[in-house]
Amino acid sequence: MLDLNDIAMFVQVVRSGSFAQAARRLGMPPNTVSRRIQQLEVQLGTRLLQRSTRKLTLTSAGQDFHERCAGAVDGLFEAGQELVSGNNEPSGLVRVAAPADFFDFFQMEWVSEFLVAHPRVRFDFVLSDGKADLIAEQIDVAFRGGSLHDSGYVGRQIVGPLSVGMVASPAYIARHGVPHALKDLASHDCVIAALPGGHAIWRLVGPDGEEEVQVTGRFSGNTAQALRKAALAGLGIALLPPVMARQEVEAGTLVPVLAQYRPKGYGLNVLYPSRRQLPLAVSAFIEWVIRKMNADSFITG
Repeated sequence: MLDLNDIAMFVQVVRSGSFAQAARRLGMPPNTVSRRIQQLEVQLGTRLLQRSTRKLTLTSAGQDFHERCAGAVDGLFEAGQELVSGNNEPSGLVRVAAPADFFDFFQMEWVSEFLVAHPRVRFDFVLSDGKADLIAEQIDVAFRGGSLHDSGYVGRQIVGPLSVGMVASPAYIARHGVPHALKDLASHDCVIAALPGGHAIWRLVGPDGEEEVQVTGRFSGNTAQALRKAALAGLGIALLPPVMARQEVEAGTLVPVLAQYRPKGYGLNVLYPSRRQLPLAVSAFIEWVIRKMNADSFITG
């Protein structure tokens, strides 16, 4: 019979990233932790962790086992905590991975409201346009734009694609005119996240369904924020995340281009590593984000 303590120890090792760090958190010698994990692997008949001098890496079996066990371990811990504390108040540190421009469209005041409502919660935001490894970086919840792909994590879309897509500054339109069809973009400067050949492929949904168009320009950048600023400066037509472009269109500093097309796959998605028993603070925050970002005042202005 499997020892639940060994399973909990395995979850702690994965979250800590090393036997030594897990041992410090558990208050026991590292060789004891290592030996117990080896015993667990023997009982399961499969290797869970690949060990090297630099780091530990989950095997495919280890990834599946962690996904199925981590939530249950957290649930047992939370149940004990709730019995001790006599309540089920969200508490603890929540590590959040989000795009670099997350706080350009998610108001910091909303975070403040959440923290006031839940005084025992703490946040650590990790902002980057790279895709975080939720397990290796000990991320509780991640927000990502674009389409959801099979990553081994649990995911759901929390903001669907909106209508605003291609935009340009009024000054650029005054100088270069308005494109009337996708093929007209070939004669326009576009600000792009370029492929190695110096061009980009924009995937759009229009009156005739899904379409692709190849665009080029003299300015490229690797963040949506850089592309937004380039469009505002009149450097070309940009395809921006709708939640970002909406605010600029309302202010009149950007105008829609080919408004019958919207970007394919944009929107905002939430990912978390475990299918079961999300920590209460994490589930509360996810619901808070969904409520705020789907409010009529946010979606429609």
